Amino acid sequence: MQFSHKIVESRLSPMRKFHTRAVAAAQRGVKLYHLNIGQPDIVTPPAFFDAVKRFSAPTLAYAPSAGVPELIAAIQRYYDNLGIHYGSDEIYITAGGSEALLMVFAAILDDGDEILIPEPYYPNYHTMTSLTGASIHPIPTYPEEGYFYADRDRIEREITPRTRAIMLTNPGNPTGTVLTPEEMRLIADIAKEHDLFIVSDETYREFVYAGEPLESMGRFDDVADNVILIDTVSKRFSACGARVGCVISRNHELLDHIMKYCQARLSVATLDQIASAALYDVDPGYFAAVRDEYHIRRDTVMHKLSQIPGVVCECPKGAFYVMAALPVDDAEKLQYFLLDEWNDHGESVMFAPGEGFYGGSGKGKNEVRLAYVLKQADLERAMDLLALGIEAYNKRQGK
Repeated sequence: MQFSHKIVESRLSPMRKFHTRAVAAAQRGVKLYHLNIGQPDIVTPPAFFDAVKRFSAPTLAYAPSAGVPELIAAIQRYYDNLGIHYGSDEIYITAGGSEALLMVFAAILDDGDEILIPEPYYPNYHTMTSLTGASIHPIPTYPEEGYFYADRDRIEREITPRTRAIMLTNPGNPTGTVLTPEEMRLIADIAKEHDLFIVSDETYREFVYAGEPLESMGRFDDVADNVILIDTVSKRFSACGARVGCVISRNHELLDHIMKYCQARLSVATLDQIASAALYDVDPGYFAAVRDEYHIRRDTVMHKLSQIPGVVCECPKGAFYVMAALPVDDAEKLQYFLLDEWNDHGESVMFAPGEGFYGGSGKGKNEVRLAYVLKQADLERAMDLLALGIEAYNKRQGK
């Protein structure tokens, strides 16, 4: 049997590829602390579930392909509060941010095209790009520089005749980097000068820790036709299971093409959309409290990493991830060791090995992404297990 070369070129997620080993470890009685997946333990606002309980209709019908009006209006109000106005016809609801990305990539990329993405990047971008027949052209970054990339020279030297877009995640996953307004303006200028789309994944917008105002690439009116925003309720409201996101753009020609995909998949789940609309009415204090909690967790992770000799890691400014180079020869081998052979008092830890966040160049072999999504006591124990596991692994390697 023959399979599509596009799916063959795709990869398994480095966050989820160890699942069977984790299940086997759990069956042996090992308790695992999960720093591998960005699944927050923050409580979802009750408004979501209350809206589901209040829902009543004789038939659970298809929603409009573009999304239910209540949710679109709620997202409009949210952006109005950021000082950015979008019309109701400039917001399309999707099945999570993932479907939004799939639709956008399918609309702007052809076989052989390239999209510029700072490396390391969220691994699912690779799968979504591969399915269009295009490829990621990485903008290289380095842990010693805090994964910095917002430099005109660094970006422009990677642009080729096949480049169609610049993709950014701000705040960054997996690096936690946060672009300044000046750096965002620079990227907007580069895209404008080279006639490129900007695909801006702003999933983690609320999670910035230096007191800076919330930012969006949508604020630059002079590149309105270039900018495509990806947004979602998943992380903002700790509602990952709702699978509700959106594509936002003022480029109506692009949206007309994306509507073809919206209609082909019919609609996003009606109940999830109605419940998600209610989330946008939560008190602003909710965001402040969640941001403070993640700030404490970030500081905990950084303190624990600083106690492990040989770690290279700049303090992330946003999101809820840390990308770090560990003093090991191979982070994936370390993860297998921690799952298959080692535990401390019946406990071990999972992370996402860093190589899967790169484009297959061999980079990131000793790097990991840690998601600080556990409550404080569990996070401290997980980081202690990581330190002990590194020590045991290197001792076994004769180091």
